[in-house]
Amino acid sequence: MDVPEFEVVAECPHTRARAGLLHTAHGVIETPVFMPVGTYGSVKSMTPRMLQDDLDAGIILANTYHLFLRPGHELIGRLGGLHGFMSWDRAVLTDSGGFQVFSLSGFRKIREEGVEFQSHLDGARHVFTPESTVDVQRALGSDIMMVLDECTPYEVDRDYARQSMERTVRWAVKAFEHWREGVDPELVPNPCQALFPIVQGGMHADLRRECAKRLVELDAAGYAMGGLSVGEPRELSYEMVEATESTLPRSKPRYVMGVGMLHELGEYVARGADMMDCVLPTRNARNGFFFTTVGRLVIKNSRYCDDKRPIDETCKCYCCRNFTRAYLRHLFMSKEILFSTLASLHNLHAYLDTMRRIRQAILIGNLPECLSRLRSMATESD
Repeated sequence: MDVPEFEVVAECPHTRARAGLLHTAHGVIETPVFMPVGTYGSVKSMTPRMLQDDLDAGIILANTYHLFLRPGHELIGRLGGLHGFMSWDRAVLTDSGGFQVFSLSGFRKIREEGVEFQSHLDGARHVFTPESTVDVQRALGSDIMMVLDECTPYEVDRDYARQSMERTVRWAVKAFEHWREGVDPELVPNPCQALFPIVQGGMHADLRRECAKRLVELDAAGYAMGGLSVGEPRELSYEMVEATESTLPRSKPRYVMGVGMLHELGEYVARGADMMDCVLPTRNARNGFFFTTVGRLVIKNSRYCDDKRPIDETCKCYCCRNFTRAYLRHLFMSKEILFSTLASLHNLHAYLDTMRRIRQAILIGNLPECLSRLRSMATESD
């Protein structure tokens, strides 16, 4: 196997959803799938054993920008790539770092050959090109790499959205040309890597369709949809996914980047998404915000100070099987490190378990009922 391969095993007759299997050098991933975010090569407060044994996460995401700056991709490559470096033997996806670079705003300069940016750590200047980001990710050894793209902010004007989209396409072409030149398998930690291009175009459906159509010519192993969850109304985000999905090949996996709330996972799957990631489960956990099957729960509320119930009485995670809301509130108010671990464990379990339920619903043919239950969560809170 030269690159990860994808097979569709079931499709929903009522929506664009499907269930699939993504074969990688580090295991088979059941899709649709949610990928925990491990920005620095670590899912915050989680050990690899927790991710594997407690959560059964098949794939996690790491960030090229941050790992490039610290500790450096060459070092990680010498130490066996991310899999060896972080002692993780399942699949890894790395983003290109484009989102982080473009979020620097005044600290970067965009040129045709790439983007020059200033490190947020020490102010040193660096350059990312379509070719160099492929080389960085080769050293990281991820199973799925992303091309360098330009992520525009919400409400950017149409003229700039088109310019940015055109640049993203040209960069994708350069990245694929460089990637297809190949490299000695003995010089990289993982020779079985895939490269995904990223569809951009702002909040303009026609630009996204055009971008997707041109990227399909690259015959990639999979495709990503970027530039979403950047402040736009959620319905507009769904609309952009619909516009893009209709142009992408059904035989390839689709990755919607950086989304979403727990109850929104099904909405993206119903629109044809196979892969998603988001920092919300762990970030919200550290801030005392729990995702449950009946809506959100904010643990700092005083009503939980002597509450003997688990966070979610239907949840089977380690946190809910063993600890009360009262204890978790105590940990949070005391700023105990253990709180972040337990809360993150629960929230990630909620996301991964929800995605597994969505997949099962596709397999047995009752996705509409599953979506209805998820939508009811949007109006529930403590």
